[in-house]
Amino acid sequence: MNKNIFSLLTCFTAILFLSGSCGKDDDPPAPTKTELITQSTWRFQSATYNGIDVSTSPQLACFIDNTVIFTPTNYTVSEGSVICSPTTAGTNTWTFQSGETVLAMGTTLIPGGSGTFTIVSLTSTNLVLQQTATIPPSPTPGTVVLTFKH
Repeated sequence: MNKNIFSLLTCFTAILFLSGSCGKDDDPPAPTKTELITQSTWRFQSATYNGIDVSTSPQLACFIDNTVIFTPTNYTVSEGSVICSPTTAGTNTWTFQSGETVLAMGTTLIPGGSGTFTIVSLTSTNLVLQQTATIPPSPTPGTVVLTFKH
């Protein structure tokens, strides 16, 4: 009988030990989109217009050296050495819309664009935004994809 009690206690102790340690190995929750977008300064990486790389286009020269910093309710654009005219520098508000698939910014980021972007992807290192815009000198609207990195 003592042998049965000892075996039962051993099994019970093992179950308690194993069940108590299972929760400690859980992965931390994934960061929210707000946490991802506000974690640090975003810098321009590339731009395409209808699938063509326009990263070095003269129309974007004043944009490509800008930085964008998001806080939970505002964002600040800082001009680099080439200043846009009119300037895009300043602080404004932003929100996520449509189930956090759209980024609505208080002002435009690029010439011929708007402040509303579809979020293609948002990770801890990259922010990819898309919108339809008319980039001069083209008279026709096209798909603009902007990629930013930390």
